[in-house]
Amino acid sequence: MDQVEELSPLVLAYVGDAVYELLVRSYLVQERAARVDALHREAVEFVAAVNQARLVPLLEERLTPEEKEVLRRGRNARPGHLPRHATPLEYRYSTALETLFGYLYLKGEWTRLGQVFAVVCDLVKGGQGP
Repeated sequence: MDQVEELSPLVLAYVGDAVYELLVRSYLVQERAARVDALHREAVEFVAAVNQARLVPLLEERLTPEEKEVLRRGRNARPGHLPRHATPLEYRYSTALETLFGYLYLKGEWTRLGQVFAVVCDLVKGGQGP
């Protein structure tokens, strides 16, 4: 997609939310042969704003300057509502993560998207995420 940089961070986060959810579900299905209800519970935990927020500072040091700028834009975006199960700060950080995933997806940077998600998975496996 042309002119991804001109899209609102909240639009990028909207797309990134779906991309992240799909990556998480695919990852869980590949990693675990479990019942659907168990997969669903794990996915909900994985994508919860509070858990996404924990990953951002750990992930940030592994990003390019351009990706860090996308994170900053997402973190500074002002959504029109407050979250129910996260603090406003946690919500801002989770929005930043979703903004990054939406940006990489819409730019068509599939390899980099996979690399960033692999880092997320490594952090989670290492006990630093959900």
